[in-house]
Amino acid sequence: MQTPSIVLALLLCLALGLSSVLSAKVNKHKPWIETSYRGLITENTDEVLLDPPLVALDKDAPVPYAGEICAFRVYGLDAPFEAVVLNRTSGEGQLRAHRPIDCEHQREYTFIIQAHDCGGGPGGTGGKRSHKAVVHVQVGDVNEFSPVFSSLEYSGSVLEGRVYDSILQVQATDEDCSPQYSQICNYQITTEDTPFAIDRNGNIRNTESLSFDTQPHYEISVTAFDCGQKKAKHSATVHIHVKPICKPGWRGWTKRVDYEPGIGSKQLFPKMHLETCEGAVSSVQTTVELQTRHIGKGCDRETYSEKSLQKLCGASSGSTDLLPAPSAAFNWTASLMTDGGRDSDLIYRFDGRQAANIPDWITPQNLTDQFTIATWMKHGPSPGLRGEKETLLCNSDKTEMNRHHYSLYVHNCRLVFLLRRDFTQGDSFRPAEFHWKLEQICDKEWHYYVINVEFPVVALYVDGVTYDPYLVTDDWPIHSSQIDVQLTVGACWQGQGVVMGWVNDSTWCEVSKARFTQHFRGSLSGLTLRPGKIESQKVISCLQACKEGLDITSLESMDKGIKFHFNPAQSVLVMEGEDLEQVNTALRKVSYINSRQFPTPGTRRIHISTTVQCFGEDVCISIPDIEAIVMVMQPSEPRITITGAEQLNMPASDLALGLLLFRDLHIFSTVTKSDGIVPNTDHRSGVLDEMVHNLDYCDILVLGEELKKGLESLHLPRSALLGKHLDYTNSTTGMSIYGVDSMSHYAQVIRQVRFQSLRTGMSARSFRVSCSELNGRYTSNQFTLQVREMVTTPMDPHRAGAIWVCVLCW
Repeated sequence: MQTPSIVLALLLCLALGLSSVLSAKVNKHKPWIETSYRGLITENTDEVLLDPPLVALDKDAPVPYAGEICAFRVYGLDAPFEAVVLNRTSGEGQLRAHRPIDCEHQREYTFIIQAHDCGGGPGGTGGKRSHKAVVHVQVGDVNEFSPVFSSLEYSGSVLEGRVYDSILQVQATDEDCSPQYSQICNYQITTEDTPFAIDRNGNIRNTESLSFDTQPHYEISVTAFDCGQKKAKHSATVHIHVKPICKPGWRGWTKRVDYEPGIGSKQLFPKMHLETCEGAVSSVQTTVELQTRHIGKGCDRETYSEKSLQKLCGASSGSTDLLPAPSAAFNWTASLMTDGGRDSDLIYRFDGRQAANIPDWITPQNLTDQFTIATWMKHGPSPGLRGEKETLLCNSDKTEMNRHHYSLYVHNCRLVFLLRRDFTQGDSFRPAEFHWKLEQICDKEWHYYVINVEFPVVALYVDGVTYDPYLVTDDWPIHSSQIDVQLTVGACWQGQGVVMGWVNDSTWCEVSKARFTQHFRGSLSGLTLRPGKIESQKVISCLQACKEGLDITSLESMDKGIKFHFNPAQSVLVMEGEDLEQVNTALRKVSYINSRQFPTPGTRRIHISTTVQCFGEDVCISIPDIEAIVMVMQPSEPRITITGAEQLNMPASDLALGLLLFRDLHIFSTVTKSDGIVPNTDHRSGVLDEMVHNLDYCDILVLGEELKKGLESLHLPRSALLGKHLDYTNSTTGMSIYGVDSMSHYAQVIRQVRFQSLRTGMSARSFRVSCSELNGRYTSNQFTLQVREMVTTPMDPHRAGAIWVCVLCW
């Protein structure tokens, strides 16, 4: 039966209809809210602060359900918000985000909100809705991002000498959404002590004028701050280049040129050119000067001993070295001051108090009408307006009188040579004093002076150039006497004499003590006296020749339009041409050369001055002088080694005939290969390579007691020296072989040295050989040879064919 079902359905419909009628009678009013709201939410939070607060009112209150608020509805596309009811009775609500809010993604939202009451009962049937209100929510920013520069590298340039308001602008941005945190409020230069400043807009300016020569490039670091004072994580690097104002001058040259010994000629400025700033020039003259005054005696010269140099240059034999190196035999220079640190260059310095008496056995006794005096001298102006005489060399009476027979002295920057003849050489009025006035005498630089005497003519050579005396005074010969004479260096010897004078119309006399007078102030080296001969121009030039100088590479390719001239020492080069490019090409060919195998290391200064002429004008452009240096590197130092048999046992008969001491002697030189260039080697790093160079002396010394005159002697045949630049001296203390020659020639000569002994029962004799290069700058090992006499004794003198027993005698 279907009757009950139909009845139930009718009853339900009746109940619902009755409920609707009842609720309509109870829920008379709609909820009320504001028409609009403004809200603020801080990014990365969920609570929205609304103004006014979210509150819904219902006039049906306090009727349950009808006067209560059950919900708020949010309408809007993708609005990430929801509204919840905090209190149904009071109608308070809360707007909040249901997902993270990012200001950088969206800074504000607009949507609709509507309130719903609870209707007429628990089910909310018959509920009413408020009108729709507009909600504007703004997202509050958090300073979560740092400023970021648009580029980490910036570059700008300035013209030297100018101050700019703005050189360039750096720019940084911030990804934060709000003006407070997204705007850059400040820039800052973090590099200290720079002549630059930056403003809040990122404009960089220089605070002072800049110089290209002082610093052509600046690199500075810049950072940025947003208005929340958050600093950029990465700074920007700014390069500012200083552009030179076009100034006429030389370009493309370096201030230092390194010179390795043994490489020959090296170009100084291979990329050099003259900038004239588009000025039309008619001619250019350039002077290149190599300044070597501080090296040795004015430049890098051979530092061999004076005897070795004279032998090398082919000078006449028989010269006397008046300033030799101090030794047991030559001890008169031991008390003189030497100027050290001159790379084995023997230089004596006189300060007005030192002098030396030359022993009589050294002093040439008869100069004849031909002789030569030569010396190196460095001298400055004398103290006072009119200085005293400063004597280099003087031959005067040793006692009783004070006559000067010959002397060489400086007086008021004039060089004077005095030569007094005696009556045995003529009784006429003859030239006696020769005066020269030269700038070189007092310029405090080294010069080589040679006085050639062919009486009555006296010629002076200074650095190889001859000068005539400006004044020659005559005098009578001096009277002959039996008084001995004294040769001195650095002053003049005043023998004991009587000094007379007048005081108050009365005569007085006083006996003066022997002493030095007229002291020299300056430096001397290589003072020699050669009687009987004069030196040739060729020998003089060789003795004073510099081994370093300026050179021109590929001279044959020099443009014909270039005129050039060297001074005699090749330390000054003058070039002149009308075509600027030809002058540039010519100057690139200028080189430095040092022909010494072991040059003096250190700096040489290069000075370049230039004069430019324009069409129709004398001088139109001023070219600044430039200074550079040539750094001569330390040469590889050789190790000279002497080898051979160290012991000989010989019978007395052989010693009597003369024994060749060093038959198997060898001399060689090695050098430890390093980063430098070593000539004549196989260039294997870290090994000893053989090196070829000259020697200037080898000494054979007798160890122990001297040789017994008439019984023992050393001999060297003159034929052993043929074809070699060698000579020798011999005495009971040993033999000295000297001259600039090869190691092989020295070894050949030493192998021919014989030792002869007529002594019987001779004890063992020892000889020591040592050799030198460059006057002791490099020395060999000390090779020692011991000679023992071997005595033969028969076992039975009455038997024929006796057996002989050798006994060594010690």
